[in-house]
Order: sequence, then C-alpha cells, then structure tokens
Amino acid sequence: MPHHLINVALLQMTACGNDQAANRVKGEEFCRRAGAMGADIALFPEMWNIGYSLPDPAASEERAQWQQQAIGHDDAFITHFQALARELQMAIALTYLEQWSGAPRNSVSLIDRTGAIVLTYAKVHTCEFDAECVLTPGEDFPIATLQTAGGPVQIGFMICYDREFPESARILMLQGAEIILTPNACILDVGRLGQFRARAFENMVGVAMTNYAAPQNNGHSIAVDAVAYSQPDGSPRDTLIIEAGEREGIYLAEFDLDSIRAYRQRETWGNAYRRPRCYGLLTDTSVQPPFVRPDATH
Repeated sequence: MPHHLINVALLQMTACGNDQAANRVKGEEFCRRAGAMGADIALFPEMWNIGYSLPDPAASEERAQWQQQAIGHDDAFITHFQALARELQMAIALTYLEQWSGAPRNSVSLIDRTGAIVLTYAKVHTCEFDAECVLTPGEDFPIATLQTAGGPVQIGFMICYDREFPESARILMLQGAEIILTPNACILDVGRLGQFRARAFENMVGVAMTNYAAPQNNGHSIAVDAVAYSQPDGSPRDTLIIEAGEREGIYLAEFDLDSIRAYRQRETWGNAYRRPRCYGLLTDTSVQPPFVRPDATH
C-alpha cells in the first residue's frame, strides 16, 4: 500500500519590508510554486504580512503606526490566501500581526485546502526582553486535524522563541500533534538547530521550520523526522530531512505519516514512560536567582 506522505513547503524568503501589498504578491508567487511542486502545506516565516517589523517600544507614535498594521481574520490579506488555498487545493500556514484587544499578537493561521481557517495560534513565548514587549502573548498551544489529500494529520505550532522551551513541543505532543510547524525570524545557529532536532527526538514528532532568507536573517530553514531508529534492527538514522542554505527558495520536506505513527506506537519516548507526578515544579511560577529578570511577566 502507498504510504501517507505529507509534503511541507518551507517558504524561505526575504520580505518587502512592511509593505503588506507587496508581501501578499510575493507570498502568493511562492505558494503557487509550492503547489506546483506538490506541497500539501506551505509554511511562511514569522509575521509575514509586515516582514517581522517591530517598532521602538519607547516611541509612542511609531508604535501606534505599527499597531495599525495589525489585521483580523476578515482582512483582505487573509481572505486572499484563503481563496488561494482553495484554488490550489493546498493548506497554507499564514503568519501575520493579529489585531487583538490591547496590543496585537504574533500569530499564524492554518488554512486548509478548502480555504477554511482550522487553527489560529499566537506566539506564547514572546521575546518580551526585546522589541516583542509590544505584543500580547498567546495563552495556549492548540492543535488541529488538517485534512490533506492523503488523509488527516494532527498539526500544532511553535513560533520562533517557543522552540527554545521544551515545554512547547511537549504539550503539543501530549495533545496529539504529529507534525509541529514553526515560523521563524532569527539567526539559526548550530545550537538552535540542535534544539530543533531534540524537540523531534524527545517527542517523536515531525518538525518543520521556515526562516527568513539572507540578508534579513540567515535562512537554514529545516525539517526533521520523528523516526530516529529504523526497523527491524533498531539502528540509528539521521533524522534530518532537509536544511536550506541562506538563499531564497522553496524547500520541500516529506514526512511519512505511516512510519511516524508506527514509530510512536512501538518506541519509548513521547508519553509512554513519563513521570508527571515528579514534575510539579515545572508549573511553579516563582523564579529564583540567577534567572530573575525585572521585565519578565510569566
């Protein structure tokens, strides 16, 4: 029998500044190319509608102008990509600055191949120690069932800094995520790429991350498989599916859902042998030295 394969297109681009109209045109062009390559899902880098532009938090007028660029689900930028997903019969993970009560959110909406939004996730771990202090953090890590041509898949999201906290991928796994998609906007070095491999290994999930190309960031969009040991001999395997260079491009990552599901049923990571009764301190909100930071909200 043919395997249930999911192809995720990593749209590694540079943005047209905060020009939403130009970013919409460029995003559509890359989506169309991804669709022609056979992608089931096209994944944008972080906050694509304004090219991950952020204001000086201390400049009130600049901040107010920036906040006016936030959009809601009925905005033409989003409905345009809903129509495109329907036309291409391809899911699109679209990122944008989302209108919200008070400060806006750094969000991604998963649009299915019928054009419906099946999940919206807002970045939980905002970089509040930096310019992202102007954002409202998300409050949870939802997952959704995405219907693809090959069948359903459970999808969750992390956004950039979220991946640096093991709890993000862990709670997504506990809710049933099979593939975690990660829009990104930072320099990806060996440590951060190693983190991403670890999230896949320890949770037995497929992970895919799209970053901005150079010179905006440094590219290196990456996808990692969940299956770290092969059958029947249990020999280790390199789980790297693809790692891009620094240039713009569309990088297609193929995940074998049947293999991932079989691996999750037989192997020992994930949720099989955890000891949650010993982990109470993980939800304690107190912070002890040397990790006390006066600008942290927790």
